[in-house]
Amino acid sequence: MNAPRLRDLTKIRRALDAKAAELGFAACRIAAPDAIAQAGAHLAQWLEAGHAGDMDWMASTAARRADPLALWPQVRSIIMLTLAYGPEGDALATLQQPACGNISVYARHRDYHDVIKGRLKQLGQWLLRQAGGGEIKVFVDTAPVMEKPLAAAAGLGWQGRHTNLVSREGGSWLFLGAIFTDLPFTPDAPEQDHCGSCRACLDICPTQAFPAPYQLDARRCISYLTIEHKGFIAPELRPLIGNRIYGCDDCLAVCPWNKFAASAHLIQLQARTDLVAPGLAALAAQDDAQFRSYFSGSPIKRIGHARFLRNVLVAIGNSRDASLLEAARNHLHHASPLVRGMAVWACGRLASRAACHDLKARYAAGETDPQVLAEWRALEVAA
Repeated sequence: MNAPRLRDLTKIRRALDAKAAELGFAACRIAAPDAIAQAGAHLAQWLEAGHAGDMDWMASTAARRADPLALWPQVRSIIMLTLAYGPEGDALATLQQPACGNISVYARHRDYHDVIKGRLKQLGQWLLRQAGGGEIKVFVDTAPVMEKPLAAAAGLGWQGRHTNLVSREGGSWLFLGAIFTDLPFTPDAPEQDHCGSCRACLDICPTQAFPAPYQLDARRCISYLTIEHKGFIAPELRPLIGNRIYGCDDCLAVCPWNKFAASAHLIQLQARTDLVAPGLAALAAQDDAQFRSYFSGSPIKRIGHARFLRNVLVAIGNSRDASLLEAARNHLHHASPLVRGMAVWACGRLASRAACHDLKARYAAGETDPQVLAEWRALEVAA
């Protein structure tokens, strides 16, 4: 390409912030492709410790993830952007309503991937028009890009003790997006860590998923367990999940820097009222078609009905609400072993000893799945 002159890029850079703000982004900064040289070593240590759980793709894409130039050798600048999605009220209020499900704030509206990617493309095309040429690639979460280290290197914030990005201007409720370009912009200065001695995010974690500050063991993280993890949730972790049926916001919500956080102003990112505190009984009653229709356009739809029912049944078991026993019992004959197993566990938490024996006599005899049978044996011991 015919690269624009440096003074042209300087002028474009000044206009870039305004255009990003016009498209709804909270902030825009630029990092050099080699700005996260230590990220690869940190990623390797994290993987070696087993903290990725069964997210096998983290290891298979580690080389490209650690080095933007390995992902796209032509990249000269990485434009990092934040978009605010803060809640209007207390993000953790639903945790006090055990008969309702608590959904992570980011999933209470339209899938953010679609919202952000469209705006990144608009900004990228605007940039190429201003520059008179060049190339771009846009990324939102799903590609092997280490958005948080890059955002910190670009000066958008720092990775807090909970490993998420924190901004002095925007707190913790931030989506991240990236535009890779072959245009050689001058990078911005990185941000410093401003966590100080605060441990709020570490101390509130229900499952103690942080073995040390700035380290996350995904295998104990409720967001991982309810979204990424495909199998049975470990019995010792289930009671700690409470009524969190998709994700967890505890470590984000308690960050003191959220006093500067902005609520979501894009209509697509404003919470659906029916997803703020949906009733567990109604969610458990949905069949697959109803689930897909109800969560159309939502990131929740991507985990599938069986995995979502698993989460709902764990919440039902934690509710200690006997009126929800029927909602759990109705899934003891479900086609999915994952759902049946969690239904057994939920019934064991809600039913009397006599009722548990009756349920086992009725449903366990024809069971063939070893994990579900293990749940029935555990129920017998508990009863």
